[in-house]
Amino acid sequence: MPMPFHLAIQVRDVAEAREFYGTKMGFSEGRSDTCWVDYDMFGHQLVVHLNPNLGPSGKVQNYCNPVDDHAVPVPHFGVVLEIPQWKQLAERVRTFVDEFIIEPYVRFEGQAGEQHTMFFEDPSGNALEFKAFANIETELFAK
Repeated sequence: MPMPFHLAIQVRDVAEAREFYGTKMGFSEGRSDTCWVDYDMFGHQLVVHLNPNLGPSGKVQNYCNPVDDHAVPVPHFGVVLEIPQWKQLAERVRTFVDEFIIEPYVRFEGQAGEQHTMFFEDPSGNALEFKAFANIETELFAK
């Protein structure tokens, strides 16, 4: 496995983030304080930090770029998974996400870099993408 990354994101409510990332996504909680929480996101460190300026119903700003006939939100983050693990996550996410930004599907089908992908938001508007390849080592950076 490559070295784990550390990503810190802003959220509007720590309890709401705990419900989403801990309970719904199933990420194990690490260290925490009143305004931040660490999570184990498939072996990577995700930290949610309270941004009180977002307000109780605020959302972080995203911009969209066209990719494969879809509006892909930027910024976004996630993890590249094996296909069975991705399918299991997609089924789990369907139980609590009311609306996907981009429904789970196969992008670039039949081309170099073919991948399973899905996009959805956390309650604070942070866009997440999880993807999978048949062979991560050869296809992740395929042209």
